[in-house]
Amino acid sequence: MRTPRFIIAAALLAMTMPAIAQDNDDLANMTPEQRRAHIESLSDDERKALREERRAHRENMSDEERQAMRDERRARWEGMSDEERQAMRDARGTRWEGLSDEERQQARERMREQRDSKRQAKRERWDSMTEEEREAAREKRRDRNEQRRMRQDDRGEPQQ
Repeated sequence: MRTPRFIIAAALLAMTMPAIAQDNDDLANMTPEQRRAHIESLSDDERKALREERRAHRENMSDEERQAMRDERRARWEGMSDEERQAMRDARGTRWEGLSDEERQQARERMREQRDSKRQAKRERWDSMTEEEREAAREKRRDRNEQRRMRQDDRGEPQQ
């Protein structure tokens, strides 16, 4: 009796996967409010599947694709008016303020765990590198920092 239930559950999940993929494409064309409402309307399983799909997509991106994505986000941000930017900041603050103390604590703990996990992964990756790979990574970081400084100079922002 368990096998048919499992097959039905698997089939239902498989049927939702194309819809989730389509939703992922549509998300890019939605306003932040529409996107938030859409994601909140998904079931927990659909949200989890969407997160995993997006995570896998980001992990499989080349460095050039990642940089292009960052540049696109930066251009979108720079194209916003001050009012639009403030509205986005306010919306983020409103979501945080809407959380209970327990939810905030859980969110802080998740962020802490994610940060620690990323640091550990970076440390392991660094430890596994040869000296030549480390030097190439240092050079890449220097180039990135130089590009960041040039962008800040162009915008007239103070350097850190």
